[in-house]
Amino acid sequence: MRFYNQPHQFYCGIDLHARTLYLCVLDQAGTTRLHKEIPAEPAALLEALAPFRDGLVIAAECMFAWYWLSDLCADQGIPFVLGHALAMKAIHGGKAKNDKIDAHKIAVLLRGGMLPQAYVYPKGMRETRDLLRRRMFLVHKRAEAITHVQNTNSQYNLPPFGKKLVYAANRAELAVAERFTDPSVRRTVEVDLDLVDHLDESIAELERYLTRTAKVDDVQTYERLRTIRGVGPILALVLLYEIHDIRRFETVGQFLSYARLVRPDHESAGKKKGFGNKKIGNAHLKWAFSEAVCLLLRGNPPAQRWQARRDKKHGKGKTLAILAAKLARAVYHMLRRKEAFDAGKFWSN
Repeated sequence: MRFYNQPHQFYCGIDLHARTLYLCVLDQAGTTRLHKEIPAEPAALLEALAPFRDGLVIAAECMFAWYWLSDLCADQGIPFVLGHALAMKAIHGGKAKNDKIDAHKIAVLLRGGMLPQAYVYPKGMRETRDLLRRRMFLVHKRAEAITHVQNTNSQYNLPPFGKKLVYAANRAELAVAERFTDPSVRRTVEVDLDLVDHLDESIAELERYLTRTAKVDDVQTYERLRTIRGVGPILALVLLYEIHDIRRFETVGQFLSYARLVRPDHESAGKKKGFGNKKIGNAHLKWAFSEAVCLLLRGNPPAQRWQARRDKKHGKGKTLAILAAKLARAVYHMLRRKEAFDAGKFWSN
């Protein structure tokens, strides 16, 4: 975990909400210079902070409405620090809690160099990353609709479908009227299938747009990621936009931790005391590397031999976790050195 420890003349902590915000400004001595609630509007914030603009730094906890505040600070040349929500125990663990107290705590942590930082994803590629995450939401909804059709079929003990419904041609051949005789049940299935067809079109259009955008944003990194066996267009997009800039990770260990690929052990006096919070990190990167290793093993004799040797010692589940971390290390060094994936070197280690 990284902490912001740069010296400034004024430290502003903001408890941010969708329509209002509570701000607290401290000076270098820790004296409260401003403590008030204002509307969550750029003009109101700049007016309130006008007397403290020289040497000012602003911090806010990571929540859904931080984009506009970060962009405003970037436009105005004000340093902005995004607090890591899961690591800010001092905010959530107090006996009393309200907006005024939270704003003051953020300012105190910022002044004391103890504010845990989250990554401030800059404007530009951030919007495309959010659209890519929305595509994943639509994919999940599509899977839910297909699963509901299969569950409905099982509810009435009907024969299993002969072909996979994920493919449009197989759904077109499905005789819904003959299989589901009850009008309401038939209508339920038809609604699900119509939704799947519509989502297919929307997802395909989104994927075309995202691929074109990636080739504009960073075509070299996108194509470099595609050199990994099993990493297709979607996984390359996820890796590209979730990593963004590999230089923000000083070590490969930081990258593995961010991707949730290392176990967060707790230790005291030489004894293990359990595990840390596994949710701290990027769930999308965890998913991408987990999917990539499964595709990497498919039809790949060197990879399967590597897996077979380690399955005997670790078991299948742990071996896949080890391989995911191994692939993440390779990706880190690939992007750092701006090199393509070297399968021979990868499997020789």
